[in-house]
Amino acid sequence: MRDDIHSYCKVGIVLSMAYPSAMQSAGEYLSALKRVLVDPFFSVVELGSLPYASLSKTVSSMVSTAHAEATYSGHSLLFSQKLNINSLDEQQRKAAVDALKKGIDEAYALQATEFQFLSRSYEKGKESEYLASLVASTKELCSYAAEKGNMPVVLEVFDHTIDKKSLLGPASLVAEYAQAVSAVHANFGIMIDCSHIPMIGESIDEAVDPITAYIRHVHVGNTLISDPSHPSYGDYHPRFGYPGSENDTEYLAAFLQKMKDIGYLGEGKTNILSFEVKPQAGEDADLVVANAKRTLLDAWRSVR
Repeated sequence: MRDDIHSYCKVGIVLSMAYPSAMQSAGEYLSALKRVLVDPFFSVVELGSLPYASLSKTVSSMVSTAHAEATYSGHSLLFSQKLNINSLDEQQRKAAVDALKKGIDEAYALQATEFQFLSRSYEKGKESEYLASLVASTKELCSYAAEKGNMPVVLEVFDHTIDKKSLLGPASLVAEYAQAVSAVHANFGIMIDCSHIPMIGESIDEAVDPITAYIRHVHVGNTLISDPSHPSYGDYHPRFGYPGSENDTEYLAAFLQKMKDIGYLGEGKTNILSFEVKPQAGEDADLVVANAKRTLLDAWRSVR
């Protein structure tokens, strides 16, 4: 399309993914955050649990000063403590819920506009049991978030069998889950990431059509799944067009077309479309971010 994509959505980026150096020190974190916030291409910066508690007030002030918006991912809270939000063990499930509730508290303290999390591991053949556990946990999180304000709670769909090996997962399971939660909680939604779709083995239509009504956030990125021995194999979000990878301009254009067709992208809309891209070994983070921006603009020109 010839229209500016910023007229159809708010463009964002996952900070710690694009700039891994941000996690090395408080100074590096603020430097990376400023690099994003001074770039008018981005109106959203996606954060997670802050690596240094002393950063909280500064980060919130910087985002506000830049007239930008922050979202909050609780993924690292589960990864770092090896917690399973859909565990069949009630004690383990409760520990995961409690960790994410603390994340919701931090998200509100940062004045984030959204809280994100993901499903975790499962045993094959017991998907229905794990799904019921995930639904129960999500309802608790939605209730907790609603008690404190109007922050949406959003589950990100990951791969099912390759890297994170998350329960959600396949669109059929996502639809069943989303229907159960949204029937009770209006502050709930689903995030999809076009880099995870090839990992699940679905087409764009197969991944999107069953859950269109629940999509509340969108990530765009790339994945490499052609060579299990490759260092970037799995959920490592290489730049678009990375050798041997799945997604480049043509795939992104098809995905954006789908998002426009379902109404997620629309003139005057402010839904979030964020990059999840990461420099691979030896790559410069700023060049990877430039790649993402350039690829998005090139892909958008093909959208009708």
